[in-house]
Amino acid sequence: MSSREQDSSRLHGEFKVAGGKLVVVDLEVRDGKLADVSLSGDFFLEPDDALADINAALEGLPADATGADIAAAVRANLPADAVLFGFSPEAIATTVRRALAKATGWNDHQWEIIAPTPLPTAMHVAMDEVLAEEVGAGKRNPTLRFWEWETPSVVIGSFQSLRNEVDPQGAQKHGVTVVRRISGGGAMFMEHGNAITYSIYVPQSLVDGLSFAESYPFLDAWVMESLEKLGIKAWYQPLNDIATDQGKIGGAAQKRFSSGGMLHHVTMSYDIDADKMLEVLRIGKEKLSDKGTTSAKKRVDPLRRQTGLTREEIIKTMMDTFTARYGAVQAGITDEEMALAEKKVADKFGTAEWLNRVP
Repeated sequence: MSSREQDSSRLHGEFKVAGGKLVVVDLEVRDGKLADVSLSGDFFLEPDDALADINAALEGLPADATGADIAAAVRANLPADAVLFGFSPEAIATTVRRALAKATGWNDHQWEIIAPTPLPTAMHVAMDEVLAEEVGAGKRNPTLRFWEWETPSVVIGSFQSLRNEVDPQGAQKHGVTVVRRISGGGAMFMEHGNAITYSIYVPQSLVDGLSFAESYPFLDAWVMESLEKLGIKAWYQPLNDIATDQGKIGGAAQKRFSSGGMLHHVTMSYDIDADKMLEVLRIGKEKLSDKGTTSAKKRVDPLRRQTGLTREEIIKTMMDTFTARYGAVQAGITDEEMALAEKKVADKFGTAEWLNRVP
């Protein structure tokens, strides 16, 4: 567990930094303030006595201090020559807030998985909003959902210009549906079988204390494990690209809601029709020309080419890895959630006003 009571008053928190080290804290709360704080872990810290400076910075802080306040206090009390290896003031803040039960870890939640389910593309983006809001409100367990498509589609980012991203003649020629999602980032060209897209809906307590940049690899650690099982060594290339030594294989985007829920979703290329993509997306040729890339096919089919596996085999490995790692159970979309998503399509995601919010 990420937090537990020890000896009736002692609190304990742990946090494993993505790609870094384990940070552990034991503390008490007296009169609403942190007391008898002891930080430990398998991290590296220079000079040695900086550990005492960190403990001193935490001592006496209000128990309701925000993650940002805790990190700032630690940073302000560190000597100028201090070097932290494998952790950071923000990681310390997350650990402290886990001890106080204000931040959560993966194992604090019952996870659910929704297998690939074909939906109209507008329903997919609407479902993202529905499920993220429900998780934030405590009406649904944190959930991983895989997408499947009924029609060829382009999904543009929340802040992208429609006319700058999509060629209307190309979209009409290939029967492509264009929708706008709620998260930022770039345009995605998707057909049945050409990409792997998933969404994770989590409470923001899971990423408490993490910056946006830190939250991306943290939420996709299971994906990196899945890809490694498939023979692919992948990593996050800041801010939101998933890359290998052969180039980019996917991109992520996020949206945080006032309800306390959060959406994190990723699209990875499997076997995209490059010629069709270039006719539909205005930005395709420019993106494919960066860094001297000359083969569109090489750029847009990395998972098929690098694994030699079917898309279904890759998704199964991802689902199995997530299940084993977090104890997830199979679930589905309820009738009530479908009805909520349909209403959001009618009122928002299926309207010209939303699609053209950035002309």
